[in-house]
Amino acid sequence: MATQVIMPQLGESVVEGTVGRWLKKEGDLIDAYEGLLEVESDKVDSEIPSPASGTILKIYVPEGQTVRAGTVLAIIGQPGEVVPDAPAPVSAHGDEQAPVPMAAPPLSPSPQVERGGRNEVAPGGEAPAPAGGGTNGKGEAPRVSPVVANIAAQHGIDVSQVPGTGQGGRVTKKDILAFIESGGVATAKPAAELAPWEQPGTGDLFKPTDDLYRRPTPSPLVERGRRNEVALGGEAPPDHVHAPPPAPGRPGELVPHTKLRRKIAEHMVLSKLKTAPHVTTVFEADMSAVAAHRAAHKDEFAQRGINLTFTAYFVAATARALRMHPLVNSTWMEEGILLHADVNIGVAVALDEGLIVPVIKQADEMSLAGIARAVNDLAQRARAGQLVPDDVAGGTFTITNHGVSGSLFATPIINQPQTGILGVGAIQKRVVVLDNDMMAIRPMVYLTLTFDHRVLDGASADWFVAEIKKALEGWSA
Repeated sequence: MATQVIMPQLGESVVEGTVGRWLKKEGDLIDAYEGLLEVESDKVDSEIPSPASGTILKIYVPEGQTVRAGTVLAIIGQPGEVVPDAPAPVSAHGDEQAPVPMAAPPLSPSPQVERGGRNEVAPGGEAPAPAGGGTNGKGEAPRVSPVVANIAAQHGIDVSQVPGTGQGGRVTKKDILAFIESGGVATAKPAAELAPWEQPGTGDLFKPTDDLYRRPTPSPLVERGRRNEVALGGEAPPDHVHAPPPAPGRPGELVPHTKLRRKIAEHMVLSKLKTAPHVTTVFEADMSAVAAHRAAHKDEFAQRGINLTFTAYFVAATARALRMHPLVNSTWMEEGILLHADVNIGVAVALDEGLIVPVIKQADEMSLAGIARAVNDLAQRARAGQLVPDDVAGGTFTITNHGVSGSLFATPIINQPQTGILGVGAIQKRVVVLDNDMMAIRPMVYLTLTFDHRVLDGASADWFVAEIKKALEGWSA
């Protein structure tokens, strides 16, 4: 029986995706769980495995097309099977019409996915519509993503007046931008006029993103793009520390922007120039205690399959400081300052094609071993291109370890809608003057906190970094 390939919902707040590249074409044979296509979202790119073995009978959605989660992308079956020219839509009440059963049962959701998005207004989550907005017809205020809410606020738009093409009529970023470009004229097409690939599909929703958590080996597709070897928590050999990524083109060429690069640019401009007044404070910490602890326990951790990196110590110290200084673990809102219940720390990873920030959820409740294991897992999947949107959603604070490339200190840009970002420089042995006026050579590191001056003042920011410094310099078993 034929099997539908469905556009998965790649995260709790991700309701649409773009077909980046088909790895197979119509008529090709494919095995279950073999890479079928690449799907791009606003956050990460994911490789989608095939839900069944067979022949690709029909591809409905071309490369570059953006469609909603649940849309039928292709049909897999046996040669000679009759397939429709266009999949039948699902009614407004979710009743299926002419279903094509799945050949393989959907996988159970990952516990990590289940935990994502606990904060309703965390990055990648949903936020209430701007004040003054209308309702969804049920007397309730419409719910939109923080990006849509921010765009609506900047342009003074009532979100309830924007026709939504997202799941359940939700207003997407594409909808509100189209509304603005049209001068406030509704441009959404009736469902009957939508192209077949823009209509929801039928059958059970196959969730290949759950499988990405359990696949033991990366797909060969991943090997085609070399990721930066010095990624999340990685410790590169000396000859790699200063190695730049390969050039994206030849001198004299115009290199087109990738989707990821455009998203980074938009996010940085929004944060630095349109949202938060940035201020940076700089501290220096003695890493002698951490270095001694790591040297004493590195082999022990290795026996448990854990690579104990310095990044784990920085995350642990920062998580402790965030719990003691909840104002830093917050988001500025027009109604007030939202203090997040969870401490979810994102760690910036530099890949050849840009920057991505996977998140360690509830880091303050984890041991050093637990944090190190999470760092290892995210590092491996970031390098392999196997992160899913929930891996980069829900962050409440960010750490960027720019020191892996030899940088001493930097003034990073805040990852909105967070309040601060910690920059970690290279650990270097330097001559320092001790309290007894004696000189000594110690492994030192510069810590920089860039913070939102609307939320934090200089003193509160300094107390927070001082707490991190205290934890690192006094590290013990």
